[in-house]
Amino acid sequence: MSSNLKGLVISGPTGVGKTDMSIKLAKSFNSEIISADSSQIYRYMDIGTAKITNEEMQGIKHYQLDIADPGEDYSVGDFERDVNNILNENSCKNGKNIIIAGGTGLYIRSITDGFAKLPSKDEKIRKELESKSLDELQETLKKLDEKSYEEIDLSNKLRLVRAIEVCLLTGGKFSELRTQNIKNNDYDFLKIFLTRNRDELYDRINRRVEIMIAKGLVGEAKKVYNKYRENLYKISSIGYKELFLYFENKISFDEAVELIKKESRNYAKRQLTWFRKEKDYIIYNFSEMSESKIIEDILKRWKNFKKNKF
Repeated sequence: MSSNLKGLVISGPTGVGKTDMSIKLAKSFNSEIISADSSQIYRYMDIGTAKITNEEMQGIKHYQLDIADPGEDYSVGDFERDVNNILNENSCKNGKNIIIAGGTGLYIRSITDGFAKLPSKDEKIRKELESKSLDELQETLKKLDEKSYEEIDLSNKLRLVRAIEVCLLTGGKFSELRTQNIKNNDYDFLKIFLTRNRDELYDRINRRVEIMIAKGLVGEAKKVYNKYRENLYKISSIGYKELFLYFENKISFDEAVELIKKESRNYAKRQLTWFRKEKDYIIYNFSEMSESKIIEDILKRWKNFKKNKF
């Protein structure tokens, strides 16, 4: 199937500068932006997820922000379905260029490379799994599917539950089943990965956490904590789960802040590892190349990318 519309992916680790870059490129391309961030889909979680503000959007339409309540189940499959609906509707109507911007690798891959049709959730199995501890779930997954155990975020209970659930429902391995992809859109994607040298990236992450605290992250997290207390175990977003521990007097405030910084750095490290394994990404390092040069080069590649595809 030949494609008339092209998409641009702007990915990279947390704190690298994806949001700012995506806005500048969207203005150059006359594009709309789809967020690929598994935390920014949640309402009321703005400061801690570094969610773009209406003012920062500069009039550019954004999708996949504030579409679920904290603790509500929203899977990669849900994202793939919703975004493909947006893409296919866009191709039929206004035909605007699309930028997918974010750091959730599985979300992005489900759109650029397709997504395996995995079984729907089973409430009985899920309820039983959700009652287990993190250690028990990790041990179960290791027995059922060692490859998934090695690749998955072992601190994310929802991801562990889903992987085990698929193994139990199919009798197969989640790691193998999820690679049997079906692509449900007619877009070709130019894929960009933004990075920085480690010391610079980690320094930006630490400073960003301090800015979030100054902007009122503690108050925001407290509101989420009070309103969604029954579903707290489902809220695994960095910046919130650490403060929940502080609210429960399990750690001090200073410890919570340091833990947010540490978890954010670890998350960036996992993102770097993930995207290094992905195919066809063009890498730009802000520590070695100016933003204006990066934009200039992306614009050139975009022009040639479109030319070659038509």
